[in-house]
Amino acid sequence: MNDQITGKREIAINGAEANLYALVFIIPIILLFGLPFYFLHLRDLTAETLLEWLNNNRHLFFFKSIWILIILIAGIILHELIHGLVFMIFNRKGIKSVSFGIMWKYLSPYCHCSEPLKMSHYIIGALMPGVILGFIPATLSIITGKIALLLFGFIFSVAAGGDFLIIWLLRNESRDSLVLDHESKVGCYIIEE
Repeated sequence: MNDQITGKREIAINGAEANLYALVFIIPIILLFGLPFYFLHLRDLTAETLLEWLNNNRHLFFFKSIWILIILIAGIILHELIHGLVFMIFNRKGIKSVSFGIMWKYLSPYCHCSEPLKMSHYIIGALMPGVILGFIPATLSIITGKIALLLFGFIFSVAAGGDFLIIWLLRNESRDSLVLDHESKVGCYIIEE
Protein backbone atom coordinates (compact mmCIF):
# COMPACT_ATOMS: atom_id res chain seq x y z
CA MET A 1 0.00 0.00 0.00
CA ASN A 2 2.86 2.41 0.83
CA ASP A 3 4.20 2.27 -2.72
CA GLN A 4 0.82 3.24 -4.16
CA ILE A 5 0.73 6.52 -2.23
CA THR A 6 2.56 9.25 -4.12
CA GLY A 7 2.05 12.33 -1.93
CA LYS A 8 3.46 11.61 1.49
CA ARG A 9 5.63 13.66 3.83
CA GLU A 10 7.81 11.94 6.42
CA ILE A 11 7.61 12.91 10.08
CA ALA A 12 9.98 10.52 11.78
CA ILE A 13 13.22 10.01 13.68
CA ASN A 14 15.43 6.97 14.02
CA GLY A 15 15.21 4.58 16.97
CA ALA A 16 18.31 5.92 18.76
CA GLU A 17 16.98 9.50 18.68
CA ALA A 18 13.55 8.30 19.81
CA ASN A 19 15.04 6.50 22.81
CA LEU A 20 16.97 9.64 23.76
CA TYR A 21 14.03 12.00 23.33
CA ALA A 22 11.70 9.62 25.19
CA LEU A 23 13.80 10.18 28.31
CA VAL A 24 12.48 13.75 28.37
CA PHE A 25 9.11 12.36 29.49
CA ILE A 26 10.58 10.90 32.70
CA ILE A 27 10.53 14.19 34.65
CA PRO A 28 6.88 15.08 33.90
CA ILE A 29 5.83 11.51 34.71
CA ILE A 30 7.67 11.63 38.05
CA LEU A 31 6.02 14.95 38.85
CA LEU A 32 2.58 13.80 37.72
CA PHE A 33 2.52 10.52 39.66
CA GLY A 34 5.47 10.45 42.05
CA LEU A 35 4.78 13.69 43.90
CA PRO A 36 1.13 12.94 44.74
CA PHE A 37 2.09 9.39 45.75
CA TYR A 38 4.86 10.67 48.00
CA PHE A 39 2.70 13.29 49.71
CA LEU A 40 -0.22 10.89 50.21
CA HIS A 41 1.63 7.69 51.15
CA LEU A 42 5.36 8.14 51.80
CA ARG A 43 5.64 11.41 53.67
CA ASP A 44 6.69 9.70 56.91
CA LEU A 45 9.23 7.42 55.22
CA THR A 46 12.80 8.04 56.33
CA ALA A 47 16.04 6.75 54.87
CA GLU A 48 16.58 4.75 58.07
CA THR A 49 13.24 2.91 57.88
CA LEU A 50 13.71 2.28 54.15
CA LEU A 51 17.19 0.79 54.67
CA GLU A 52 15.92 -1.34 57.55
CA TRP A 53 13.09 -2.71 55.41
CA LEU A 54 15.47 -3.45 52.50
CA ASN A 55 17.90 -5.20 54.84
CA ASN A 56 15.18 -7.35 56.42
CA ASN A 57 13.77 -8.39 53.02
CA ARG A 58 16.93 -9.12 51.02
CA HIS A 59 15.92 -12.75 50.47
CA LEU A 60 12.82 -11.64 48.55
CA PHE A 61 14.74 -9.73 45.88
CA PHE A 62 15.85 -12.79 43.90
CA PHE A 63 12.31 -14.18 43.61
CA LYS A 64 10.81 -10.77 43.01
CA SER A 65 13.42 -10.07 40.33
CA ILE A 66 12.25 -13.09 38.34
CA TRP A 67 8.62 -11.95 38.62
CA ILE A 68 9.56 -8.41 37.69
CA LEU A 69 11.32 -9.66 34.56
CA ILE A 70 8.30 -11.77 33.59
CA ILE A 71 5.95 -8.83 34.19
CA LEU A 72 8.15 -6.47 32.14
CA ILE A 73 8.31 -8.86 29.18
CA ALA A 74 4.55 -9.46 29.34
CA GLY A 75 3.95 -5.69 29.58
CA ILE A 76 6.12 -4.99 26.54
CA ILE A 77 4.23 -7.60 24.51
CA LEU A 78 0.90 -6.24 25.76
CA HIS A 79 1.98 -2.68 24.87
CA GLU A 80 2.46 -3.68 21.22
CA LEU A 81 -0.70 -5.80 21.16
CA ILE A 82 -2.71 -2.78 22.35
CA HIS A 83 -1.31 -0.72 19.45
CA GLY A 84 -2.22 -3.55 17.09
CA LEU A 85 -5.75 -3.93 18.44
CA VAL A 86 -6.50 -0.23 18.04
CA PHE A 87 -4.97 -0.11 14.56
CA MET A 88 -6.95 -3.24 13.65
CA ILE A 89 -10.21 -1.63 14.79
CA PHE A 90 -9.63 1.53 12.75
CA ASN A 91 -8.27 0.17 9.46
CA ARG A 92 -10.24 -1.46 6.65
CA LYS A 93 -8.30 -4.72 6.34
CA GLY A 94 -8.17 -5.48 10.07
CA ILE A 95 -5.37 -7.73 11.24
CA LYS A 96 -4.01 -8.11 7.67
CA SER A 97 -2.66 -4.53 7.90
CA VAL A 98 -0.98 -4.99 11.29
CA SER A 99 2.46 -6.49 11.84
CA PHE A 100 4.80 -6.82 14.83
CA GLY A 101 8.55 -7.07 15.21
CA ILE A 102 11.68 -5.81 16.91
CA MET A 103 14.18 -3.22 15.68
CA TRP A 104 17.15 -5.21 16.96
CA LYS A 105 19.60 -2.36 16.38
CA TYR A 106 17.73 -0.28 19.01
CA LEU A 107 16.22 -3.17 21.03
CA SER A 108 12.86 -1.65 20.30
CA PRO A 109 9.71 -3.72 19.71
CA TYR A 110 7.16 -2.25 17.34
CA CYS A 111 3.70 -2.60 15.91
CA HIS A 112 3.23 -1.38 12.34
CA CYS A 113 0.03 -0.58 10.47
CA SER A 114 0.48 -0.64 6.69
CA GLU A 115 -2.77 1.19 5.99
CA PRO A 116 -3.35 4.96 6.34
CA LEU A 117 -5.49 6.02 9.30
CA LYS A 118 -7.35 9.18 10.17
CA MET A 119 -5.21 11.44 12.37
CA SER A 120 -7.49 10.93 15.38
CA HIS A 121 -7.38 7.13 15.00
CA TYR A 122 -3.60 7.14 14.70
CA ILE A 123 -3.27 9.28 17.84
CA ILE A 124 -5.64 6.98 19.76
CA GLY A 125 -3.55 4.01 18.65
CA ALA A 126 -0.37 5.72 19.79
CA LEU A 127 -1.82 6.78 23.18
CA MET A 128 -3.65 3.63 24.30
CA PRO A 129 -0.69 1.58 25.64
CA GLY A 130 0.56 4.52 27.69
CA VAL A 131 -2.92 5.15 29.08
CA ILE A 132 -3.84 1.52 29.79
CA LEU A 133 -0.48 0.26 31.07
CA GLY A 134 0.95 3.52 32.39
CA PHE A 135 -1.47 6.23 33.45
CA ILE A 136 -4.27 4.02 34.79
CA PRO A 137 -2.06 1.87 37.08
CA ALA A 138 -0.13 4.94 38.26
CA THR A 139 -3.38 6.78 39.04
CA LEU A 140 -4.73 3.72 40.88
CA SER A 141 -1.51 3.62 42.91
CA ILE A 142 -2.15 7.15 44.13
CA ILE A 143 -5.62 6.09 45.25
CA THR A 144 -4.60 2.76 46.82
CA GLY A 145 -1.07 3.48 48.04
CA LYS A 146 0.30 0.38 46.26
CA ILE A 147 3.90 1.12 45.31
CA ALA A 148 4.03 -1.85 42.90
CA LEU A 149 1.25 -0.21 40.85
CA LEU A 150 3.15 3.07 40.92
CA LEU A 151 6.33 1.40 39.63
CA PHE A 152 4.43 -0.54 36.96
CA GLY A 153 2.59 2.59 35.83
CA PHE A 154 5.78 4.64 35.86
CA ILE A 155 7.74 2.07 33.81
CA PHE A 156 5.03 1.72 31.19
CA SER A 157 4.39 5.47 31.02
CA VAL A 158 8.10 5.92 30.27
CA ALA A 159 7.97 2.98 27.84
CA ALA A 160 5.30 4.93 25.92
CA GLY A 161 7.70 7.86 25.54
CA GLY A 162 8.29 7.09 21.85
CA ASP A 163 4.53 7.08 21.29
CA PHE A 164 4.17 10.42 23.09
CA LEU A 165 7.02 11.74 20.95
CA ILE A 166 5.17 10.81 17.75
CA ILE A 167 2.09 12.64 19.00
CA TRP A 168 4.28 15.65 19.80
CA LEU A 169 5.70 15.56 16.25
CA LEU A 170 2.13 15.61 14.90
CA ARG A 171 1.00 18.56 17.03
CA ASN A 172 1.01 21.11 14.16
CA GLU A 173 -0.52 18.83 11.54
CA SER A 174 -4.07 19.12 10.28
CA ARG A 175 -6.52 16.93 12.18
CA ASP A 176 -8.09 16.08 8.80
CA SER A 177 -4.88 14.43 7.55
CA LEU A 178 -4.43 10.78 6.86
CA VAL A 179 -1.44 9.23 8.63
CA LEU A 180 0.58 6.25 7.45
CA ASP A 181 2.75 4.52 10.02
CA HIS A 182 6.45 4.60 9.10
CA GLU A 183 7.76 1.18 8.16
CA SER A 184 11.28 1.54 9.59
CA LYS A 185 11.52 4.63 11.81
CA VAL A 186 9.70 6.02 14.82
CA GLY A 187 7.09 8.19 13.21
CA CYS A 188 4.80 8.32 10.23
CA TYR A 189 3.97 9.89 6.90
CA ILE A 190 1.35 12.56 6.39
CA ILE A 191 -0.61 11.69 3.24
CA GLU A 192 -0.86 14.81 1.13
CA GLU A 193 -3.76 14.87 -1.31
